[in-house]
Amino acid sequence: MTKPAAFTPRARSDLGEAATWIARDSRSAASAFREAIDAVAKLVGEHPRVGVLRSDLAPAPYRFCVVRGFPYLVVYDASQEPPVVARIVHGARNLAEVLKRL
Repeated sequence: MTKPAAFTPRARSDLGEAATWIARDSRSAASAFREAIDAVAKLVGEHPRVGVLRSDLAPAPYRFCVVRGFPYLVVYDASQEPPVVARIVHGARNLAEVLKRL
């Protein structure tokens, strides 16, 4: 059985902050967000190359995966075993600025 992607402390912090923000409007949406992140972690663990390379935002081996149903991106290192989620960021943020310290 394949392991889901692991999370850096920063990615865990991103997850908590995003879920808290979403919960201000809807606790059920925040729960759905956490489930969607878990689904991405599982998918990335099973298929590390599923995400898109975006060399304009982050060097390889970082890949990007959209969180279904939410305007968030999961940024992960596909070269690790299991892959490692580095950041979870809202798509409306200045991604180049947020990700320049990966």
